[in-house]
Amino acid sequence: MLVVGLTGGIASGKSTISRYLRELGAAIIDADVLARELVLPHSPAWQEIVHYFGAEILDSDGFLQRKKLGKLIFQSAAERKVLNQILHPKIKDKTIELIKFYQQKKDIPLVVVVAPLLIEAKMTEMVDEIWLVVISEELQLQRLKQRDNLSTLEAQKRIAAQLPLQEKLKYASRVIDNSGSREETRQKVLALWQQAVEDSISQEGRS
Repeated sequence: MLVVGLTGGIASGKSTISRYLRELGAAIIDADVLARELVLPHSPAWQEIVHYFGAEILDSDGFLQRKKLGKLIFQSAAERKVLNQILHPKIKDKTIELIKFYQQKKDIPLVVVVAPLLIEAKMTEMVDEIWLVVISEELQLQRLKQRDNLSTLEAQKRIAAQLPLQEKLKYASRVIDNSGSREETRQKVLALWQQAVEDSISQEGRS
């Protein structure tokens, strides 16, 4: 079984590509989904976050106000570092647990770990390949502003907070250009899937 890390800049289209891969039969481990589960009220991560950032980041039901917290951490590298130090080890542990679970399943040829900060969080050692989703800077900015209802400055801050594309390219096994139409992207994903399944089968044959 091949374990792929799917990463890319914010608003590059990772969710769309992971959806195509799920439709093809891949098992998807989404770091953002894990992060949301890990910060449910009164969980260990929730307690650490509230202890550091204060109860004012909670809503009336005790849930984290994700937009408020997001705005805070993207304005301060120090605050962002604290949040990452709380969440990243827990996300990594859960990801490893899920990879081991899926590796017991004989009918799954590919496990995809979707993580915006795959490289920054040092999760590269748990995957066999890294697939990097890329789009132009202009399109990324446009999509991010539209998706999250951000000003140009806010969107630029969020993009700047991530590892530059040129650095990410050094880690990439394969690159998916998501600047075209959805159908063009779907065909690229299908081609990658077919190659990955072949690689997975040959990997099992050697083991």
